Amino acid sequence: MKLRNIAIIAHVDHGKTTLVDELLKQSGSYRENQRVAERVMDSNDLEKERGITILAKATSVVWKDTRINIVDTPGHADFGGEVERILNMVDGAIVLVDAAEGPMPQTKFVVGKALKIGLKPIVAINKVDRSDARASEVINEVFDLFAALDATDEQLDFPILYGSGRNGWMAESPEGPSDQGMAPLFDLVLKHVPEPTVDDGPFRMIGTLLEANPFLGRMITGRITSGSIKPNQPIKVLAQDGSLVEQGRVSKILAFRGIERQPIEEGVQGDIVAIAGLSKGTVADTFCALDVTEPMAAQPIDPPTVTMTFIVNDSPLAGTEGDKVTSRVIRDRLLREAEGNVALKIEESTEKDSFFVSGRGELQLAVLIETMRREGFELAVSRPRVVFQKDEATGAVLEPIEEVLIDVDEEYSGTVVQKMSERRAEMVEMRPSGGNRQRLVFYAPTRGLIGYQSELLTDTRGTAIMNRLFHAYAPHKGEIAGRINGVLIANEPGEAVAYALWNLEDRGPMIIEPGWKVYQGMLVGIHNRDNDLEVNVLKGKKLTNIRTTSKDEAVRLTPPIRMTLERALAWIQDDELVEVTPKSIRLRKRFLDPNERKRNERKSVSEMA
Repeated sequence: MKLRNIAIIAHVDHGKTTLVDELLKQSGSYRENQRVAERVMDSNDLEKERGITILAKATSVVWKDTRINIVDTPGHADFGGEVERILNMVDGAIVLVDAAEGPMPQTKFVVGKALKIGLKPIVAINKVDRSDARASEVINEVFDLFAALDATDEQLDFPILYGSGRNGWMAESPEGPSDQGMAPLFDLVLKHVPEPTVDDGPFRMIGTLLEANPFLGRMITGRITSGSIKPNQPIKVLAQDGSLVEQGRVSKILAFRGIERQPIEEGVQGDIVAIAGLSKGTVADTFCALDVTEPMAAQPIDPPTVTMTFIVNDSPLAGTEGDKVTSRVIRDRLLREAEGNVALKIEESTEKDSFFVSGRGELQLAVLIETMRREGFELAVSRPRVVFQKDEATGAVLEPIEEVLIDVDEEYSGTVVQKMSERRAEMVEMRPSGGNRQRLVFYAPTRGLIGYQSELLTDTRGTAIMNRLFHAYAPHKGEIAGRINGVLIANEPGEAVAYALWNLEDRGPMIIEPGWKVYQGMLVGIHNRDNDLEVNVLKGKKLTNIRTTSKDEAVRLTPPIRMTLERALAWIQDDELVEVTPKSIRLRKRFLDPNERKRNERKSVSEMA
């Protein structure tokens, strides 16, 4: 059967996964009476809850006499490592662009990578049924973007389709016809995307996606570059430097057939398959026949820009809610994650009870922490810090700068510009984006953006949309003012009492509820002033048998501020930690004992002096 391999790339929320749903449906991948979940490719719990794609996944459909392997990719810049890896598996890309929003930062990032390795793009303008759609302007923006990314003349001569993924149609004009469904897109893929390029010689394949299967063990997905492979065939794995990782036999070969994976008797060159049976081979390794001596070159991955410290939980409540608490178990889990996720980097500290985990952004690290807590892990994590570099020539400190694109109502644009300039951002563009909205583009240091998302939504009454993308390393921009409020700290262990919280409300808003277990050094609220304050949240009302004619005042508490994981990570300071367990998210001081905290403060002041 003829083959085509394509990736669907786009910015977050532009409709990639919904489009894949329609392609599967209209290619006959499902039985007529089969019940199918919406956004079927977003298969893990976190993806369903958040409505975003986190992991790249492959599927395949048959159209006419050709099998089309489709890879659905994440849209968030934090998960860009997933996209960078899968581009070497495909020969063409459908660039999906929202008819109203136009090309956004993540579109630019992925399209740049795709054009660089020579992929021929098909541009699909999605959501043309939106009331604020502006298809012809968006096409011009896409062309300008391709030109700015140094596309070749052949790549600039891209075919264009318009349609609505949700309503299941694509056509050569924004007006339709809409009765042909996805057939124009399928036909264009067969015509425009070349057949897989294959090399002569024995079996070779680069590992692209890694997963653990409960029945088959470790599974590696990739595209066969040359030769073919059968079950029980002996193969070896070569690392990028040419050293031998392991030798073994392939126990099973699975190919994508619709949303299911089925065992096949032979994997042929050009096809995307998953192989099981090897215990050490990982992403970017070359899986090959025994007589191959040279590894294949893998795509270089952009470096991580944000790092966090994962610490063994040592709070007084440690081990009461989770069953995986020791440093050995946490270390094994992090190393397992780093194997399959090439955008993550794990380093062990000298004390062996903490680990430095570096990634693309807070969202990527927050998703890892959320996944771990659902698996029963307990740990404490520090505030995200940026990864600095040193300029070899001048010795100057360099920090990561991001391109930030903010769509905001005109009335709030002044506030946004002021807040961003306080965070050392530099505005590079300001233009109307239709519907009384402004599009602001900044170059801002990553340090200044940590924790800005929630502040932006508060400043703009929830109307702003912010998108970020790593731009470059640049000289250090200087100090950035941090959090202006202090915190309220519990001074005794026990259970929080409603009466005590009610009496403390004039000191500032609470972040805990009555009945919560607290311990000395745990954060219970936000202080109205800029200093930290120790408070007693256990003090109940003194009961006497004397009654007055006036009724006792009822305790009516203001609802506490809910600290989600992302919000907590962005809000804490360097001397604070987030304690994460399967049931709770608590905030605490790094040093629980007040005397130890004071000693540490004095020590850091003298060091600075």
